[in-house]
Amino acid sequence: MAEAVETQVHPVAARLAAWDAGAVSGTEIFRGELTVTVAREQLPRVAGFLRHDPELEFDFLSDLTATDHFPEEPRYAVVYHMVSMRHRHTLRLRTWTPGMNPTVASVTSIWPTANWHEREVFDLFGIRFEGHPDLTRILLPQDWEGHPLRKDYPTEGHR
Repeated sequence: MAEAVETQVHPVAARLAAWDAGAVSGTEIFRGELTVTVAREQLPRVAGFLRHDPELEFDFLSDLTATDHFPEEPRYAVVYHMVSMRHRHTLRLRTWTPGMNPTVASVTSIWPTANWHEREVFDLFGIRFEGHPDLTRILLPQDWEGHPLRKDYPTEGHR
């Protein structure tokens, strides 16, 4: 017997599409988890909607990280994991930034917990978060050279 194909639209994706179908550049459901991809320019607007819309209320940013896809361009994916406590939804929000001058808007004004997460991503990947209140290293010494989670970082460090 053939497996049923998932044809239902995720309720969070449907709400985003109803709000502004052009704000989302892609959606993917893998193992029941929704990933929504947005253009960098749309990130602050979409994040604000996700946080403040009464039907969604993503009030908890549980994690913010990045992945390096070197040598592909755009090189970095910045990934936000969030939860709506009220509606019991989870969401992975993703945006891309290039390898040269990687920058993304800060979401600290939307989710204050993003402050330390963005500093960690800056420290380990070198991605700058525009509008961050204190974008300084958080794990490594201030005089550390480079960003150790980049795929082109020397495996034995700089000498």
